[in-house]
Amino acid sequence: MQLFDWIVLVVTLLFIVVYGAWKTKGSKNVEDYILGSNETPWYTVGLSVMATQASAITFLSTPGQAYHDGMGFVQFYFGLPIAMVVICLTFIPIYHKYKVYTAYEYLEKRFDLKTRSLAAILFLFQRGLGTGLTIYAPAIILSALLGWNLTYMNIIIGMLVIIYTFSGGTKAVNVTQKQQMFVIMSGMLITFFLILHFLPNEMTFSNALHIAGANDKMNIVNFSIDPEEKYTIWSGITGGFFLALAYFGTDQSQVGRYLSGKSVRESQMGLIMNGLLKVPMQFFILLTGVMVFVFFQFNPVPLNFNPNNKIIVEKSQYKEEYHTLENKLDALSEDKKVINLLYIDQLNQDYDNPILRKELISLSAKEKDLRDRAKEIILKADSGSETNDKDYVFFHFILNYLPKGLIGLLLAVIISAAMSSTASGLNALASTTAIDIYKRNLKEEKSEKHYLNATKFFTLFWGVVAILFASIGTLFENLIQLVNIVGSIFYGTVLGIFLVGFYIKFIKAKSIFYSALVSQMTIFIIYYYAIYVFPAGEAKLGYLWLNFIGAMLTIILSSLMQLTFFRNEKK
Repeated sequence: MQLFDWIVLVVTLLFIVVYGAWKTKGSKNVEDYILGSNETPWYTVGLSVMATQASAITFLSTPGQAYHDGMGFVQFYFGLPIAMVVICLTFIPIYHKYKVYTAYEYLEKRFDLKTRSLAAILFLFQRGLGTGLTIYAPAIILSALLGWNLTYMNIIIGMLVIIYTFSGGTKAVNVTQKQQMFVIMSGMLITFFLILHFLPNEMTFSNALHIAGANDKMNIVNFSIDPEEKYTIWSGITGGFFLALAYFGTDQSQVGRYLSGKSVRESQMGLIMNGLLKVPMQFFILLTGVMVFVFFQFNPVPLNFNPNNKIIVEKSQYKEEYHTLENKLDALSEDKKVINLLYIDQLNQDYDNPILRKELISLSAKEKDLRDRAKEIILKADSGSETNDKDYVFFHFILNYLPKGLIGLLLAVIISAAMSSTASGLNALASTTAIDIYKRNLKEEKSEKHYLNATKFFTLFWGVVAILFASIGTLFENLIQLVNIVGSIFYGTVLGIFLVGFYIKFIKAKSIFYSALVSQMTIFIIYYYAIYVFPAGEAKLGYLWLNFIGAMLTIILSSLMQLTFFRNEKK
């Protein structure tokens, strides 16, 4: 990192924090703080919704996901546009009709306080953990870059977000997210075109796609019906639909964004904007990761992208063994470069040479074998090491190949994305705690200023909790999957409660409450057995299906309970 990179990074981040705190200070009451006085135009709603979901995990982890596994992850989002239509037609009009501050406030009006509290508590648990992950992701980058303690980085990033979220509430979140989305998309677009510029002169974009395709990176749609397959068109349209419906329709971090809209129509237009742009945006981010893969077919590549693993091995007795693998990878990289250039030459003559294509596949298999052997050495050097390096691929490219100034910009992109998602998370956690838990259970009425101060206190409280979650975070398979797994475990049950509330009028409070409890416990058991108990080769379940199962289980159980145990219930 050069001085100019540091200037770009620091100025960008400080501008967002100071502007957000200055522009939105002085909320007069809870409505102003939580709903932004319902003054948000549709395009700000749309950008805010997109920025809330597009966390640092998206820009840190998704390119690495594409580098290793290709474009198939985009199927995860296929159900999202359908979910946006359903939310616009049903959820938004009902929320506005009841003039709610939070999504869970509606559940008491429809059912009872127990159901409202259960949904709110499930949300608080998973969103508190999820918000911690949005801090943890960029902290990994900066701690590795600067050599600073990871915990200190979590604290610094968390405190930056707390400053303006505490000060301005929803208005601060909405205002800053416009700047953050501008920084994010500008940085990603510049990076994408720079990658294309760095490729060999004789290589066209079409050639790059052919090379990616030869390495199975361009398999966008998977029609497999195997439930163990994580990303298929079926899991995307069903599980992805239910996850998007739950996330955008019942998660206060998103509901709070469009409840601040000027009107029902403005809120709906903002969500439709998200539905139209989200899949193309994710496709573009994944394609950037695929282009990074193509770039490394012509440039040196490390055995493991996590720089900490290299340090661990260098200090161990296995360093010579590791160096031997590095030398083999260097030689293999030279072979790959030669074969790829020959393949490009044939493509430029309109001939997709099957022999060269097979050779590319063979070389990729050999590279994978070297990487797997390197992981074994890393684990021998330190059994507690995280060998999965998907989250470090894009980070490695940024630090080693981008020109001066753009490194600072890309780091600002990643940290801005983290700040936008973290701010929405803190605002939603504080709103839910203040309105659904604290205010609802107070015996005596308090002033508006009291509730405003309480909401600000809970913003600070959840900021500290999120920092603590971040400080004990560990890499799972990779961060983009971890944050979606956490959501999938809880979202199905909560969504089922809301769907019953909206569409199945004969089901009453006791039925939905007890069915939700049973459903959530069942999802815990299913996840535990599907992921941790069954040995390799036996039946497993992609986590996206948990959203569908949780919602359907809640609906079916509540219907059965209402028709049997609680058929005489009036409320």
